Amino acid sequence: MAETPDNSLLSQVGGGAGADPSRGFDPDTASPARIYDFYLGGKDNYASDRAVAQQLIAAHPVVLAGAKGNRRFLVRAVETLAQAGVRQFIDIGAGIPTSPNTHEVAKRFQPDAKVVYVDNDPVVLAHTRALRDAPGVLAVEGDIRQPDAILDDEALNQHIDFSQPVGLLLVAVLHFVRHEEQPGQLVERLVRRLAPGSHLVVSTGSSEGHTPQDVARFEATYRKSSSPLVLHSRAEVEGWLGRFEVLDPGVVSVFKWRADEEIPGNLSFLGGVGRLPTP
Repeated sequence: MAETPDNSLLSQVGGGAGADPSRGFDPDTASPARIYDFYLGGKDNYASDRAVAQQLIAAHPVVLAGAKGNRRFLVRAVETLAQAGVRQFIDIGAGIPTSPNTHEVAKRFQPDAKVVYVDNDPVVLAHTRALRDAPGVLAVEGDIRQPDAILDDEALNQHIDFSQPVGLLLVAVLHFVRHEEQPGQLVERLVRRLAPGSHLVVSTGSSEGHTPQDVARFEATYRKSSSPLVLHSRAEVEGWLGRFEVLDPGVVSVFKWRADEEIPGNLSFLGGVGRLPTP
């Protein structure tokens, strides 16, 4: 039997009377969120997650540095938005809370900031809903492949005022969306309700600089997880930000976005931030 990180947290999954606490939960199938938690040194992962993570690290040692570099990118991006006056954030594919988390960073500059964490992993939701002592924080179940369901969520709409600027975070989540699922259209549906002054933050594993054979090998390792990984091109990332004024330094490695960190090996992990202009 697979071990359970915290049964008391898992008992909260579902969030309503009559909900099945184990709905959608399979400890024997690796989860991208829990693999990421392992990369960051967390303890909320299972044997299945660790097995896939260790295979990935063995085949591509840079993935460990990539996860940590991506997290630093998220922190810098949220700092930038909060310093620009953004006080509302929607973090889709948020993952298991890791300090500093989005709300902790935002509240350094905007103490009354509101943050909605969105994820479809029951373990993630359980841990996020346990942040009861963090004012202004909400967790909702949602999948980026169903953007309208996220935006129509009643609790989210009670928490977020879409007439005011919002920071929409799609950090390390779009590389779990297959090309045939049309990630560009999903992003467009998510941003269409945003008010001028809103920002979009994106990061993704990228195919840039890799041969088709390299990409195929990397993507094949993730097929054992619940969400196969897809590496996207620079053109795709730039397309996602097409409606936005892209902030300096543009679409770059997450290690170089307002930082000058060394890029580990041949890792290609692109990130960018855009501001929605006034019409």
